[in-house]
Amino acid sequence: MKQTIKCLIAAFAAMLMAVVASAQVTTSALGGRVVDANGEPVIGAAVVATHTPSGTVYGVVTNEAGRYTINGMRAGGPYSVEVSCLGYQSVVYTDLTLQLAETFSLNAELKDDSELLSEAMVIAAAASKFSAEKMGSATNISGRDITSMPTVSRSITDVTRLSPYGGNGMSFAGQDGRTANFTVDGANFNNNFGLSDGLPGGGSPISIDAIEEMQVVISPYDVRQTNFIGGGVNAITKSGTNTFKGSAYVYHRNENMRGNMAAGKEVSGARDKDRNTTYGFTLGGPIIKNKLFFFVNAEYAEVPTVVNRWRASQDGVANPDAYISRTTLADLEKVSNHVKEKYGYDTGSWTDYPATESNMKLLARIDWNINDNHKLAVRYNYTLNRAWNSTNGSSMDGGVRSGYSRFSQYGMAYANSLYSMDNIVSTVSLDLNSRLTDNLSNQFLATFSKLDDIRGTNSEDMPFVDIRKDDGSAPLPYIALGYELFTWNNGVHNTNISIKDDLTYYAGNHKITAGLNYEYQMADNSYMRNGTGYYRYNSLEDFLSGAAPEVVCLTYGYDGEANPAARVRFHKAGIYGQDEWNVNDDFKLTYGVRLDGLFFDNQDLMRNQAIYDLEYVVDGEKRHIDTGKWPSAALTVSPRVGFSWNVLGDNSLKFRGGTGLFSGRLPLVFFTNMPTNSGMVQYQAKLNGTGANGGTLTDMSVFEGGLLKREELLKKLLELGYPNSISPEDGTVPSEISAVDPKFKMPQVWKTSLAIDYNFPTSFPFSISAEGIFNKTVNGVILRDWSVKSADGFARFNGADNRPVFQDYKQTYVNEKGKVANMPAAYVLENTNRGYGYSATVTMNMRPIESVAIMAAYTHTASKEITGMPGSNASSVLNYIGTVYGPNDPGLHNSQYVTPDRFVASLTHNDKSGNHYSFIYETWRGGSNYTYMTSNDMNGDGYNYDLIYIPTDEQVEKGEFRFVSDSDAQRFMDFVHADKYLSKNQGKYAEAYSVYSPWVHRLDFSYKHDFKVKAGNTTNVLQLSLDIKNILNIFNSNWGVSKYMNPALGEGRILKYEGVDKEGFATFSTPAAVNGNVQMWNPSVSLGQCWYASIGIKYMFN
Repeated sequence: MKQTIKCLIAAFAAMLMAVVASAQVTTSALGGRVVDANGEPVIGAAVVATHTPSGTVYGVVTNEAGRYTINGMRAGGPYSVEVSCLGYQSVVYTDLTLQLAETFSLNAELKDDSELLSEAMVIAAAASKFSAEKMGSATNISGRDITSMPTVSRSITDVTRLSPYGGNGMSFAGQDGRTANFTVDGANFNNNFGLSDGLPGGGSPISIDAIEEMQVVISPYDVRQTNFIGGGVNAITKSGTNTFKGSAYVYHRNENMRGNMAAGKEVSGARDKDRNTTYGFTLGGPIIKNKLFFFVNAEYAEVPTVVNRWRASQDGVANPDAYISRTTLADLEKVSNHVKEKYGYDTGSWTDYPATESNMKLLARIDWNINDNHKLAVRYNYTLNRAWNSTNGSSMDGGVRSGYSRFSQYGMAYANSLYSMDNIVSTVSLDLNSRLTDNLSNQFLATFSKLDDIRGTNSEDMPFVDIRKDDGSAPLPYIALGYELFTWNNGVHNTNISIKDDLTYYAGNHKITAGLNYEYQMADNSYMRNGTGYYRYNSLEDFLSGAAPEVVCLTYGYDGEANPAARVRFHKAGIYGQDEWNVNDDFKLTYGVRLDGLFFDNQDLMRNQAIYDLEYVVDGEKRHIDTGKWPSAALTVSPRVGFSWNVLGDNSLKFRGGTGLFSGRLPLVFFTNMPTNSGMVQYQAKLNGTGANGGTLTDMSVFEGGLLKREELLKKLLELGYPNSISPEDGTVPSEISAVDPKFKMPQVWKTSLAIDYNFPTSFPFSISAEGIFNKTVNGVILRDWSVKSADGFARFNGADNRPVFQDYKQTYVNEKGKVANMPAAYVLENTNRGYGYSATVTMNMRPIESVAIMAAYTHTASKEITGMPGSNASSVLNYIGTVYGPNDPGLHNSQYVTPDRFVASLTHNDKSGNHYSFIYETWRGGSNYTYMTSNDMNGDGYNYDLIYIPTDEQVEKGEFRFVSDSDAQRFMDFVHADKYLSKNQGKYAEAYSVYSPWVHRLDFSYKHDFKVKAGNTTNVLQLSLDIKNILNIFNSNWGVSKYMNPALGEGRILKYEGVDKEGFATFSTPAAVNGNVQMWNPSVSLGQCWYASIGIKYMFN
């Protein structure tokens, strides 16, 4: 068998021609030491563990140190474990439950049995949170926890709230949720491409009714666990047993099962039709008793819903709390009629935005006990989610991006400018666990995942148009129409194949594991930003009269290619080894190292010679960009060491911790941006009348007269000299370039943790844990625009705020026409070692009686980074980050993903009358993190995200920081004094994402009642359930309502740059709302803040 497995591995490796690792641990383990009454090791004792529900048997004998370990066991239980040896009385332990990816520690003492007649001694295993030999930070969530917890959405991220580090989707420890690693039975369920921050399959790739157990890991020092830097979620699915068991269920919620009030105000559209009905079933049982089992699950949900709740006004007056925009119904009708008459285009409704979402999930699993030494599990999963989404918020090219969304208090769009998304997930996993000898075991795991995201729309082929309107301070969004600007020919296809083999050898007090990982990753992205054309007009009058637009853009394929696509393929090879050393009965040390090699496939790339010939000056060095080559193979070394010390020898007090390096992943969209924007796949034309903001300087009068549709616009651009074809040898210089540094490495962090666990000497399980984790960035990911000159060479303002002024900030070159032109923006992925973070957690668990379980945890988290890589388009990253010294030097700042403070508590109670009660209380600070900024692009770097300088009172009094009027100065300083953050940081520049939204308090409740139903000789259960999110909101509409920054404060833009005075000092005005008495935070009057209920009926048989 051993040779067969090796051959299989070699065959797979040859077939893939490459490799990588992302599969996680899918089983549990049992280990310990067997001694006699004198404490001496018992050699050759038989340890037989039986999984009671399925009759699956695992066996091993103790070695010369009296130790044993059984790997590859089913998680959960209950198990019975018999320890026997000739000449000793046998011992049987019952009701053991094993945790996923953890080793349950079970030591046994055998007494002499001289007459060899004694019956086995039966011992019920005592429940203890510390029976598992945990070293790092991990939270195991059992099937019982999942079933009992309140959940209206029935999502994975609802369940992860039970982790002290959860509560913010898939974001853990202040990291982007797209970099988390989510596996099911070892198969990749990640949002690999990263266009959004949700899980694949529309955020719900698998039914929670199919999940047996989950584990949230932050710093596991097991080298087998990899592919994340923040956190990972490892789940396994249910298996069949010797008893036929199944369920059929229906869950329903609708617009009448939710609140319509938040913070004392009625929510607009709260009673609009919004219904979700989920139907499903599970079935599992034996095909051959004790030998072959099956489990299946199917689920379907349909949700008629509305994707936009903003409504136009009658009088042009906005009311954000009521979702009323300043855009008037009359203007929307006027524009719709205009484009219908002139272009034959139907905008769709401007009063109704209906959409129907559906989700279908299928899962099938087979478990085969081939014999006592070999166990095989095969699982297949399919999910199809179809959803509608609102028009993109504010992204655009060739101009200064607005700080406000197209659907907002300032603007509106039409129904045909929405877009749909089909999310398809198909995965297969094969898991073979083998006991080769008493001292040698093996796990072979192979998985296949195919994840597709495909956009659609009801719109006809039509340019996307932004019409702006000046509110007296600056042009802001007003009306948007047309084919959504990111949807044309937009589809992502992602394939992942992974293989791993772990060989474990037991030698005395050592458990030695060596393994290989292989993964193949392919992402194919069709992305034609502005694919139908894009126009931006500065006023409604300009649009209706056919005046020259401010911006025109079009992306098109060369040589008439209608479906240009970019592809990235890479392979990763991992090899690792570790030793788990039981130094003595109370101290365990784990140390190991893993080596991962990343190998990109260059065959899908072409060098654009024109780009390569451009000479950028970066950090004083001349640099060239090669779009025909991915980074060279990079070896990542990740050593780790962990320990667990049973201080008192009775599992009542444990001290644990470790340190090590962890390698993660990056959304693949940041890689495919390179071929997409290389100028070889397609051309992106961006034209404006200034030549700024990445646009080509153009006499925009050539576009007077109205819109040109896609084919007409392409013809016009070709007439203007834009390229129709391209060859690698010649190439062309696009308006924007995305690239990856040749030395780029995937993210890597160094984690160190220390924890103490204490089990109180009570008659019931009662424990407390305190844990601290420190993270240091080793290979962080940043993005820089190489076309922007270094800030060191620019003049500065005089005064307290002496930031550089970016005049002629773009590097230049001589173009093919012999004219001096601005270098195209070059967004390059690079690494940095700047960044760190830490978290501190205190967790309490208690079960005062068997039917009551209580958990409470508080977590404080901090995380500092350079760029958090938000969004999916390279230019979007720099648009989100406030800076002083330009886009390439944002400085170390708070992570935009961090929730600094969070407390979570849960209580469950089950009584003998069939009642089940469950509560989850959550409170957190942050979640919406703001930045104090100026408006009007103060430093002139083309990015309207400039951090404010916070002057001292003395600097204002002495004229070192100047306002255009005394009133502006007084109101601003009053605001500074009243604001906790600003008053603490006077004399400094503000730090990005350092203003946290106030505390939010929410209580969720679940009640279930079981009715016993006799069916022949069996008793089945009919269960009625009620789940309520934010239940206290029913009694007080202020409860559980989050808050956002007062819109009058411009999302943190509390200063407006008014220009430089004759002495070289920057001057500022203060928006009218800024003063010492302004209400800083407004309650979010939205449906997400109201209570929400779901009812269910579930029939369970066995």
